[in-house]
Amino acid sequence: MTSRIEDAYRVDAGRILGAVAAYIGDLQLAEDAVHDAFLRALAQERSGVRLDNPSAWITTAARRIAIDYVRRAQTAARALPALAFETRPVRGSTGEDDMSAFAFTGDERLELILMVCHPDVAEETRLGLALRFVCGVPTRDVAAMLLVSEATMAARLTRAKKRLHDSPLRFAMEDDAQVRERMPDALVVISLVYTAGYAAPTADTSGRLRRDAVDLARDALRVCPGEAEASGLLGLLLLTEARQSTRLDPAGELVDLATADRRAWNRALIAEGESLATRALQGGIGRFALQAGIAGLHDIAPTWESTDWPAIAQLYDGLVAVWPSPSARLGRLVARGYSAELGPESARLELDADDALFAGVLAAQAFAARAEMDVRCGDELAGRGDYAEALARETDAAARRYLQRRLDALG
Repeated sequence: MTSRIEDAYRVDAGRILGAVAAYIGDLQLAEDAVHDAFLRALAQERSGVRLDNPSAWITTAARRIAIDYVRRAQTAARALPALAFETRPVRGSTGEDDMSAFAFTGDERLELILMVCHPDVAEETRLGLALRFVCGVPTRDVAAMLLVSEATMAARLTRAKKRLHDSPLRFAMEDDAQVRERMPDALVVISLVYTAGYAAPTADTSGRLRRDAVDLARDALRVCPGEAEASGLLGLLLLTEARQSTRLDPAGELVDLATADRRAWNRALIAEGESLATRALQGGIGRFALQAGIAGLHDIAPTWESTDWPAIAQLYDGLVAVWPSPSARLGRLVARGYSAELGPESARLELDADDALFAGVLAAQAFAARAEMDVRCGDELAGRGDYAEALARETDAAARRYLQRRLDALG
């Protein structure tokens, strides 16, 4: 593959697929057409033809190829619904014959996510489709992130594409009602893309996934500027990203929030994130608005000790009410443990009462949180036992080294 085509694939593959999928209304058909168009672009360059704008050329070529696929189909039952999209206005293009006229609008990848947020597609599969086709993460890495085998993930993606292909329903970005109906699910998928990058800060894909998620969140807010949850999600991601440079020490080891060098946090991102969080909380008390508020209080605290824990605990009360996930419940208990009105001993009792936290995917974090409460209660023996339990359940190498250091510090 030549370097210019490589660049087009690395930088614009998601946008190209999104543009073609939106045009033809079929992810499976678009994927085949984009693959074919990349091969034709390679053939052009190998024959000595220089493509001035490879991404535009490939996008236009893929749209033509997709239409040719449909035209070659012999059954009206398959061809007619898809052909309807041939007449759909194409943004950024001045004509079918100009192979370099196409320009990306910025909506392409978001539109693809909105398309896969079909009511018949499960949340985990939507995330898999977004990671694979919007962010370009290889299927084996998507499978590793979602804790399934590569074969299982490949089968899920294939079934989801076929389900979308066979569905008579088609998504259109110009349909405001449909966009607003699917946007809440799209925001969840975008947050999961960020989480996939954030959860593995030493992975090669970490930075790209986080950047993609921030870009997609900006697109979502641009498409729905009055949507409080869109403001909340972007605010949450920016406030979290502002602390990213201090998550690892020079040796690449994890640094916790309590000991992070707050002087190195990105003040511009914090200011923008705070503004968005405030706007989101003024517009409602949805999940992302509340999470952005919590992140903002952490970011503006001069030190860990001076953090406004009562306010954070109050926001977590609201968050658990609207989104009672394990991570929200655990975060609430940690915040209550640092609040003077409750303290670590009472918070530990509340944590013990939530058995599900010690049996699910957050088991390692639950035991680590309990270990911290043990130590703050002066019970180091229990702290050593809980850190050992956390180590036994943690699989990430960097997190295991962090837990081992905490355990070793107790002697």
